[in-house]
Amino acid sequence: MIIGAGEVGESIAADLAADHEVTVIETRSERAEELAYEYNVLTITGDGTDPATLDQANIVEAEMVIASTDDDETNIVACSTVSALTETFTIARIKDRKYLHTWKRASRAFGIDDMVCTDLLAANSIVDVIGLPASVAVDSFANGSVQMAEFEISQAGPVADKTVQAADQYDSLTFAAIIRDGLVIIPTGTTLIEGGDRLVVIGSAESVRTFSNALSPGHSSDSTDEVAIVGGSEIGYNVARLLGERGFKPRLIEQDTDRAREIAEQLPRTTVMESDATDIAFLEREHIGDADVVVSAVKSDETNLLVSLLSRRLGTDRTVAIIDTPSYVELFETVGVDVAINPRDVVAEEITRLTQTGGAENLALIESDKAEVIEIEITDSSVLANRPIRESTAELPDGVVIGAITRNRQFVTPRGDTEVYPGDHVVVFVDAEAIDETTNKL
Repeated sequence: MIIGAGEVGESIAADLAADHEVTVIETRSERAEELAYEYNVLTITGDGTDPATLDQANIVEAEMVIASTDDDETNIVACSTVSALTETFTIARIKDRKYLHTWKRASRAFGIDDMVCTDLLAANSIVDVIGLPASVAVDSFANGSVQMAEFEISQAGPVADKTVQAADQYDSLTFAAIIRDGLVIIPTGTTLIEGGDRLVVIGSAESVRTFSNALSPGHSSDSTDEVAIVGGSEIGYNVARLLGERGFKPRLIEQDTDRAREIAEQLPRTTVMESDATDIAFLEREHIGDADVVVSAVKSDETNLLVSLLSRRLGTDRTVAIIDTPSYVELFETVGVDVAINPRDVVAEEITRLTQTGGAENLALIESDKAEVIEIEITDSSVLANRPIRESTAELPDGVVIGAITRNRQFVTPRGDTEVYPGDHVVVFVDAEAIDETTNKL
């Protein structure tokens, strides 16, 4: 059951409708009808905090309730009301980190089983991308010992126009997939990597960092690069805070005097400057062009685009922009923004991950819905158990790549003759069309 049919609620409904019985509660009747028609889900027009509406939606039969309106308090009250009526598992989407702090201090505070913070998730996504030069998406598995990263391959990059066999010179790295023109390609050794491709790799954290550094010579992920953040929004603040915790000393530009002073007092590792970041004379004077990464995190999409383009013009290597309008993401990346992140997309993917893990220990979505990377602990009944990978994968559908194995917390590089044993943790890339069959066999 999903409460709220905004962009996040719609995205979650779209992801789940094919394999789940989804009910959406929405106050706007026109919006409810739109989702019912578009995704073939049951919709109820009403207030998700009202017990009468929840009863009408048959709350006692729900296995999970996701409160995803744009109002934090509404989501908290909705989950609390559900908890008062049933034992249903509840997830609340919130933006204000203070509620997350309260929830973490007490078991099931507010009657909520899980809470996802939009701004914090977006900030974490940005910081992960900053940590790997050239990456556009990063996820960790097996307690951080395995990483999945997605890289944009430039025309002049070191792996462009090379075969996978020639490019993959890393012992503990797997070239899992290529995203080209919206299509997923499972590469073989003879597959040619082209400029403009998005390359998905899975491997040990060290090998992924090494590969990232090779794609961006001169910008090692092991060094403390210079990062400039434009905008003291909650996302901008959290990016600066998280970077400070990782040893960076970012610069942050904020136009509002009181907000700039507040951030300066709370984040001693961050240099805070009070100015309009669209003032090109200020940007030149402060040498923004020397920054390795500029993060634009103000509340206007147009301003974030302008700041990104000005930074590029002044010589900044990489730009990351927060985009509030999902349809702008592809446009912004087309016109020159290296990484465009929509916070609603990030939180929708996280909530979808929480609902879809099943037997998986962890899960990441590729390009929203084109594929998944899943971590599974192998049992005796798995098709992989006690067999070499070459033999067992013949029974799996097309579109599956064994990306990494950890055994007793040690990384094992998967090759054709590698045997997999019960208790191993296996990280697998799976094309969207093969997900159900693959998870059943694993």
